[in-house]
Amino acid sequence: MLIDSHCHLNYPGLVEDEEGVLSRARARGVSGFLNISTRQREWAQVVAATERHPDVWASIGVHPHEADAHPDLGTAALVEAAAHPRVVAIGECGLDYYYDKSDRDSQKARFRAQIEAARQAGLPLIIHTRDAEEDTAAILSEEAAKGGVRGVLHCFTGTKWLADRGLEIGFSISLSGIVTFKNAKDLQEVAKTIPEDRLLVETDAPFLAPAPNRGKPCEPAFVADTAAFVAELRQTSPEQLAASTTANFFRLFDKARAAA
Repeated sequence: MLIDSHCHLNYPGLVEDEEGVLSRARARGVSGFLNISTRQREWAQVVAATERHPDVWASIGVHPHEADAHPDLGTAALVEAAAHPRVVAIGECGLDYYYDKSDRDSQKARFRAQIEAARQAGLPLIIHTRDAEEDTAAILSEEAAKGGVRGVLHCFTGTKWLADRGLEIGFSISLSGIVTFKNAKDLQEVAKTIPEDRLLVETDAPFLAPAPNRGKPCEPAFVADTAAFVAELRQTSPEQLAASTTANFFRLFDKARAAA
């Protein structure tokens, strides 16, 4: 049994064949899907998928690329939306200085608002960070010191330094298909060091298809390929990695366990 801990079922490439996408994944042993939102206007659509499928859960959040488009988004709206029984996380949120699609101060403000929403709602955070390691680590460390902050560094591609900072404050780390890429040697070394009880796997579908599916639109079914690669990398069995990452998912996203 595997869980795809991060996918975008409402995005082009998946939404047109939702039933088929989920059926193909289930056939490969994927028994749960966390459907991630990136902007407020898609929250209802992301949550609606959970009402059609008992093995799909949702997150509520605003991606750092969308920070400028949500200048008035405060904690209250997030907490209200997160009250839905199938919403199990806040995010994806964080900082992205690679593209700088939103002002950095705006990104930081929306990031902190979502951290506070997660604290009030009692839900974990799903963190997106790219080329912003120091600021991401500083904000998370500062907020974690206040209590009530937990979550996952999703689609991890960062340095060992960032992985260690995240682990120190109690966060988990999720690996996507990027870890299977030939040029991801540094990431593969980091992947070997993640404690077994802090590791998750994901697709970030429809993006980042893992080997041997490069060049195809990514689907949640492909999390099985990423998991098999990571299992070999960590010198464990695919069955053990599936069991541990699934247990880790339900321990972190405990509202999903209650709703399952």
